[in-house]
Amino acid sequence: MTIASLRRSPQYLPRPLAKRTYSLPARRTLATVSPEHAKVTVGIRREDPSRIWERRCPVTPDEVAQLVQHLDVNVLIQDCDRRVFPVDQFIKAGAKLHPTLEPAHIVLGIKETPLNELVTSPVSAPALRSGPSIPRTHLMFSHTTKGQPYNMELLSRFLGSHENPSLPRLIDYELLVGKDGKRTVGFGWFAGVAGVLESLSALAHAHLELGVASPFLHTPRPHTHPSIPSLRSALRSIGQNIADNGTPKALGPFVIGLTGSGNVTQGCLSILDELPIVNVAVKDLPGLVSNPGTDLHKIYLVHALPQDYLTRSDGGQYSRDDYYKNPTMYHSDFDTKIAPYLTLFLNGVGWLPSFPRLMTNEQLATALTRAAEVGRARFGVVGDISCDVEGGLEFLPRASTLSDPFFKHRPSSLPSHLPSVTIMSVDILPSSLPLDASQHFCGVLMPYLRALIDEYHGRPGSREHLEALNVATIARNGELQGKHRGLAAHVERWQASRAAEIASKAGVAETSLRKKRVLMLGSGMVAGPAVQEICKRSDVEIIVAGNVRSETEDLTRKFSNAKAAYLDVHDAAEMARLIQGADVVISLLPVPFHPAVAELCIQHRKHLVTASYISPAMRTLHERAQSADVLLLNEIGLDPGIDHCSALSLLAQLQRDKKRVISFTSFCGGLPAPDCADVPLGYKFSWSPRGVLNAALNGAQFKLDGKEMKISGNNLLQEYFPDIPISHVLKLEGLANRDSLPYAETYGLGKLENLQTVLRGTLRYPGFADLMHAFKIIGLLDTETSIHLRDWRDLARVSLEKRIGEQIGSDRRSFLSALSTVMTAERAESALSALDWLGLTPENVLSKTPLATPLKPQAPIELFTSVLAHKLRYNPGERDMVVLSHEIVAQPSLPSIDSATEVHTSSLVAYGNSEASAMARCVGLPVAFAALEVLYGNVQVRGVHGPTDRGLYGAVLDGLQGAGLEMKESVRKGPGMERVLAEGLNARRVAL
Repeated sequence: MTIASLRRSPQYLPRPLAKRTYSLPARRTLATVSPEHAKVTVGIRREDPSRIWERRCPVTPDEVAQLVQHLDVNVLIQDCDRRVFPVDQFIKAGAKLHPTLEPAHIVLGIKETPLNELVTSPVSAPALRSGPSIPRTHLMFSHTTKGQPYNMELLSRFLGSHENPSLPRLIDYELLVGKDGKRTVGFGWFAGVAGVLESLSALAHAHLELGVASPFLHTPRPHTHPSIPSLRSALRSIGQNIADNGTPKALGPFVIGLTGSGNVTQGCLSILDELPIVNVAVKDLPGLVSNPGTDLHKIYLVHALPQDYLTRSDGGQYSRDDYYKNPTMYHSDFDTKIAPYLTLFLNGVGWLPSFPRLMTNEQLATALTRAAEVGRARFGVVGDISCDVEGGLEFLPRASTLSDPFFKHRPSSLPSHLPSVTIMSVDILPSSLPLDASQHFCGVLMPYLRALIDEYHGRPGSREHLEALNVATIARNGELQGKHRGLAAHVERWQASRAAEIASKAGVAETSLRKKRVLMLGSGMVAGPAVQEICKRSDVEIIVAGNVRSETEDLTRKFSNAKAAYLDVHDAAEMARLIQGADVVISLLPVPFHPAVAELCIQHRKHLVTASYISPAMRTLHERAQSADVLLLNEIGLDPGIDHCSALSLLAQLQRDKKRVISFTSFCGGLPAPDCADVPLGYKFSWSPRGVLNAALNGAQFKLDGKEMKISGNNLLQEYFPDIPISHVLKLEGLANRDSLPYAETYGLGKLENLQTVLRGTLRYPGFADLMHAFKIIGLLDTETSIHLRDWRDLARVSLEKRIGEQIGSDRRSFLSALSTVMTAERAESALSALDWLGLTPENVLSKTPLATPLKPQAPIELFTSVLAHKLRYNPGERDMVVLSHEIVAQPSLPSIDSATEVHTSSLVAYGNSEASAMARCVGLPVAFAALEVLYGNVQVRGVHGPTDRGLYGAVLDGLQGAGLEMKESVRKGPGMERVLAEGLNARRVAL
């Protein structure tokens, strides 16, 4: 059997139910439910009358007959003249008409139930064996699982203020999955079939505008034929015409590009088999299109898979496992390798925020430019069947409708000389194939419906299907279920917004229903993503207070619920006033200011959130904060922050699995992306340079490979880890990060003496520690002395003079000679080269520092900070990168002879984008998510804390996952990295 015939065969197609006919029309009568014995009643709902194209039905007349005759079930149906099956067929099969379906235990529909038709009261019917109280069950595509604001009112109808068995159960078809985790109930295949036909129709229209009539002008639109076999026949005739007469020479070879491999793509391939298709490879496209002898009696199809257009940013090849572990390491070349050669592009691949886009707006411009060079009518029409607005195809601005299926679009960023693109992006494509889609849907739904009926009767049903129904249950007994409990915050926000709207219309005073208020102190590099995230909540307003007006105004001007305020941090009275008016305070100020802010928060009984480590001064406020019923939440940025949340989550899972931790190692770093790192230190600053320099002066303490170790602040930059084996791509070194030993208790790892390793460290590119140590030897990290500069080229020389207590000549040779007295000649040359680049050496004409020299004496570290902030800043178009990796070595709590140790890893690699740096997102977003949890009363602890509350760190991780910053976990057998780290550190110490 050929592939083409296989795709058309009943074994391949979604299997429809056997078709039955009924000879006589039934008389329409309204139902009354007979009480003679207890039956389960199933109700079939009409779809929302405003959805004019929604003709699908979840159950066919054939299956209604089975339910009535063989399962002894009552079936009620609402009247609807638009439904694909006439209501008379249902009545003939044994169903009864009912205007509201109120007697039904189980109510079935396709899309969301209109609010005015939703029945939530318990069923008034004879008692079943499940008990006297009979809650109703609604099944639908509810579109609530992502917290969609427009459907929170619908979800709220299923919820109560406390557990309420009389409230109905909500099951979402989208959540029904099989043992393999894949969706079992859906319409993807039919979306593919309909999407091809709508796209070919749009293509023909676009070609008419070019003055060319193509054979696809006669393509049938899906809703114009009664069934798929009829559509196939019509498309097959077009295919035969092409085989006989060819396609227009003016347009060159017709090349269709297709992406994806799921049900949508299989539907596309199935219907395309009706054309004279020749499959071609990506590498053959340039020759195919440019060859004047290419056969125009064929349609050429390139089915592009990820390995055809995805490459690693470091030039490496695509690997599926690596891609899903490290999606941010990849980028798409679809715009250059494939798009310019296509006549029609069909997109059937999905997209998530943490993954690279198939094409960005910038790549669209590249594709259209190259397409114009390739030939006429290339990449002018796109059928985005996935319909992910501003998703994988960033230039997709909106969904289209079956009434108006395609439109022309030109992104504002597109150069004026490039043409617009015709886009087909209908978001309800299966609705245009209502008969075939309904038959298929009914077939895959029935095992679940039968299991649900058995559950109502108290009979043993299919355990597999009952478990799947439980997983797909969003709400039950008035409460959100399982992983959907996080939707409570979305419902509360809708309720608060609705209450405010009602109050506004009624003229209620603002004070009675004012928005919750967040005060953000500081407007620096990481503030933007936090402000943006908080402003998504319509019931919250934020005030951003800082001493740089332009920054606070830039952060707030595009949000209606954000305001800017000027604040001098030394003005205690103004700061107290602002804090008093807030519900939660976020402090992004430098660390030394946090205790003073915390004092005011305690005084005014306001909660505080910071991203900084808990300082000794902050820790002393613990009991006072507890007494004032105030939470002072710290360490909720990246490092510390995400590292805590992800470590605690993984450790909690190991505890549930009864695993004992042997070693804990964690490294984190913010770095330039590899293509932006060719600068001194291999480093650029996406946050305060002073923080990086201060960290280089801290001592460290940890346990490694069974030994407790201590490194003084003087030696930290010399006693580093030369190789951190966490990536097969990135070569990294590491520095121990402060005191790791208390984390044995903080993380609940067990007694320190029973652990082999407890180590937290900072990641850098190789060479960072050696060069920073050279800067330290020169005196550039000195905090005690002050120097006065006449020229920035004197900074290194004058700092070194202070360091050695001798004057140094102002010429280059004298400075190099002095350098060689405090370090090796090789290191002196390396340091001199870096200082030249920074513009800090005598007689330097290669690189100047265009900063005004300070009028007053300052410490060398302050001056050096200013230079680094300017010279090592990110330029437009450059990306930063965040790398976080935990490694936990564990074994069963009760090990057996053959139980090997397991190495569990949890890692994150994130890249900055045009909107925000990776560092800003990885610090700002956890702060925002935590502040919102505190604001909505979901965090009950008080006093000085890090993010150790399970509900808090779980909510933060959920928020990060939604933002595309998900931790990737894996497990393997064998030893961990501690031996490699210990050997590297010992080698450094021997070298010293």
